[in-house]
Amino acid sequence: MKAGWSARATLLAVLAFLYAPVLVLVLYSFNDARFSATWQGFTFGWYQRLLESPETAAALRSTLVVSLSATALATVLGTLLALGLHLRRFRGRATIELLLYLPVVAPDIVMGVALLAFYVAVHLPLGRLSIILAHVSFQIPFVALIVKARLQDFPAEVIEAARDLGADEGAMIRHVLLPIIRPGILAGALIALALSVDDFLITYFTAGAGASTLPIRIYSMVKRGVTPDINALSTLLLAATLILIVAALKLQKRPNPESM
Repeated sequence: MKAGWSARATLLAVLAFLYAPVLVLVLYSFNDARFSATWQGFTFGWYQRLLESPETAAALRSTLVVSLSATALATVLGTLLALGLHLRRFRGRATIELLLYLPVVAPDIVMGVALLAFYVAVHLPLGRLSIILAHVSFQIPFVALIVKARLQDFPAEVIEAARDLGADEGAMIRHVLLPIIRPGILAGALIALALSVDDFLITYFTAGAGASTLPIRIYSMVKRGVTPDINALSTLLLAATLILIVAALKLQKRPNPESM
């Protein structure tokens, strides 16, 4: 019994350490004070101020354009990559699978500096296009790994049966594979979208003048001090990310019909 209480206390302490700062941020986004040092009452005024801010609106539009465009491209490329690695056996396949983890584990600042150096080398102007390409570069591995994990549960007998019935590879992929792995594709897309919306470091290094996303907008606001409108914008960004992650996790937990 004592061990049980000790484990629970440790769990609560860890959760408090992880999420207490987030709860404070959300709470102070409703603070009626000009600065977050003291609590002076409850208000929705800072959220209203965000809605009326042209700079925040422009950053939101830029974020939506960048994130949705990058996610759409990364989902297609990542899914094709996962299908190729699953269906084909070729020399160097293990190396490619290993390289998929490099953008996942590499520090964001390294990725940002590397992409900036590459853009300078190929004379690509910095702007929305450079941000979109940068986001695609780190989104593809996440999509590919999630879809590939979904494919691991796919029974090989189903593919063989489809081929025995006369389906060519294109028909087999469209009518057999894709319907079954669709939850994995959607989960990968949602994870990629959440990563794109949240990204700051890589976006900061690859953004040009006037290409501001919500994380960059928050960074520029923090320079003038931490105020409740920053907390409000951070809370909205956090809520959007949480919704995407929860939806992705629910999709990943859906079982393959053939494996049931």
